[in-house]
Amino acid sequence: MTSRNEAGIRTAVFPVAGLGTRFLPATRAVPKELLPVVDRPLVQYAVHEAVEAGAETLVFVISEGKESVAEHFRPDPALEADLAAAGKVALVARLKDILPEGVRVEVAYQPKPLGLGHAVLCAREFVDESAFFSVLLPDDMILNDGPGALAQMAAVHARTGGGVVGVEAVDPQMTGSYGIAEVDEGEVPRITSLVEKPAPEDAPSNLGVVGRYILDGRIFSLLEDLGAGAGGEIQLTDAIAGMLGDHPVYAGTLAGTRYDCGNRVGMLKANIDYALANPELRGAMLDHLRQLDLDD
Repeated sequence: MTSRNEAGIRTAVFPVAGLGTRFLPATRAVPKELLPVVDRPLVQYAVHEAVEAGAETLVFVISEGKESVAEHFRPDPALEADLAAAGKVALVARLKDILPEGVRVEVAYQPKPLGLGHAVLCAREFVDESAFFSVLLPDDMILNDGPGALAQMAAVHARTGGGVVGVEAVDPQMTGSYGIAEVDEGEVPRITSLVEKPAPEDAPSNLGVVGRYILDGRIFSLLEDLGAGAGGEIQLTDAIAGMLGDHPVYAGTLAGTRYDCGNRVGMLKANIDYALANPELRGAMLDHLRQLDLDD
C-alpha cells in the first residue's frame, strides 16, 4: 500500500510551548528544550531525528518568550565567518550541522497551555492537510545504534499507508501517566482503541504512547471540534482515537532506550548514556565512573 504522501513525511511539528517548571531555576530564562544533553540542546536531537526521516519543514509551536528555541536553528553567518577567519573549521561544521541545508523553520504560537492536541492544532497553517506529517516531543529521547525512532516509524508508514504512533510496554501500574493503546494481532499491529491516562484497572493494555507520531493531516478537523479531555486539556490521543474507524493507525514499537527528559532523573540518565555512546567521551566517562564510590 502506498501513502497519501508519496514523497515521505516532509513536515515535522515540535510542541515546545511548555514552561519546564520541573527544571526551575535553570529554566527561568532558558527554555527546557535548550538545556544540553552532552554538547547539544535537547531539541536538536529531535530535529536531527526528523530530518533523518525526511522532514524539510520544521514547525516549532512555542509560547511567548520561547522564541530562542526556534532561533537556535536559524543560521548565524557572522559567527560562522568569525570562526572561519580564526581557522576553526570544525566549529563551523558543527554550526552548519544544526540545521541541514534545504530545511526551513516555521514558528506557531500557542497562547495558552490547552494541551498537546491544541498545540498541534496551532501548527495547522504550516501543514499540508492532504498529506501525513510527524509530531515529535523532544522530552522523549530514544537512543539506539540504527535508524532513529521517527525513521523506524516512517518505514511502518511506507509499508502500511497509515498513521503510526510510537509505543512501548510500560509498568501496568503507571498507565495513568500515558496514553494507552490497544492493538490487534496483525503482522503490523493496528491500534483498535486509544485511551488517555486510564487507571490501571481500566487500561486496555500496557502499551504506552511515547512522544512520536505520524498523523494524517485530516486530524486537524477533529482537533478543531474536540472538547477538553483528561486533565481539562485538548488531548491528541482523543483526536487519534476519533480517526481509528476510518483511517488506520498502527503501533510502532521503537528499537532503543527511551529517556523521559521531562524530569531531572531522566535528563541525567540521558546525559550519562549519550556521553558513553560518544567515542570521544566514552573513555573519560568510564574512568570517572570507575573512580566513584557507588555504594550507598
